[in-house]
Amino acid sequence: MMKKDDTMVTVDKPMFSVIIPCYNQAVFLSDALESVLGQSYRNWEAIVVNDGSPDDTETIARGYMRKDTRIKYVYKENGGLSSARNKGIAMALGEFILPLDADDVIQPEYMERAMDAFEKSPQLRLVYCQGIFFGKDTGLWELWYKGYERLLLDNSIFCSAFFRKVDWTRIGGYDENMRRGHEDWEFFIRLLKDGGEVCQIPQPLFNYRIKESSMITMAVKKDVFRETEFYIYSKHRDVYTSYFGESVIGLIREVLYLRKKREIYKSKWYRKLYHQYIKKAFVWKRK
Repeated sequence: MMKKDDTMVTVDKPMFSVIIPCYNQAVFLSDALESVLGQSYRNWEAIVVNDGSPDDTETIARGYMRKDTRIKYVYKENGGLSSARNKGIAMALGEFILPLDADDVIQPEYMERAMDAFEKSPQLRLVYCQGIFFGKDTGLWELWYKGYERLLLDNSIFCSAFFRKVDWTRIGGYDENMRRGHEDWEFFIRLLKDGGEVCQIPQPLFNYRIKESSMITMAVKKDVFRETEFYIYSKHRDVYTSYFGESVIGLIREVLYLRKKREIYKSKWYRKLYHQYIKKAFVWKRK
């Protein structure tokens, strides 16, 4: 049952669980929580996961807990974004999960529109919307889902997409080995591997904050996304070869050769990645 007055709504069993990992993002956390509080759909809980953050995350989260009992808080030792999301989802009571980074915000209709989509199409695995950038840069985020095969080549779904908790359990959650980006992409590859539909709400209901420095911008500067991409290729080599055949192996080998020519191969991480993952994972099949 849900009891509501002007300041508080309590929910015995929420339909949506919003998982908000927070590490050094306390300055933005209030914006994220206010956007959840402003949802037109009222049947939700929000779980702030403090991933060992040294800032004021706990103070801010507990302040919001006093305002609204639907907001919860948990602390854990630092383990990265995937670990924090898994911690929050494990605690979640809702049927549907929405990851929300502590520096992003959602528009008031997002949950309501997502619930409409799930009710109309029970076979849906993922529901997301159009996104827009705000902060340092602004504009429409050009992401369009064009099928699973295309997803294998390039991620077209941002992290704040709705999915069922039972599906998170079924596939084993987020890969906690992925601490340097692309964890959402890898999660979606597993989530949709055996089928299931994706719905994109044709409205910009998710706002992604662009900052001077973030995990993604730092990853691009340090060129670590190459490492995470190859990790995904090797982990899911059976999926890639089933869709693209041996040609994908040839393509990856060509990329390796070109990067070696540019002396990238001399870097320590690249040598380690090649010998531990790529060389073993992508071998020509011999009869």
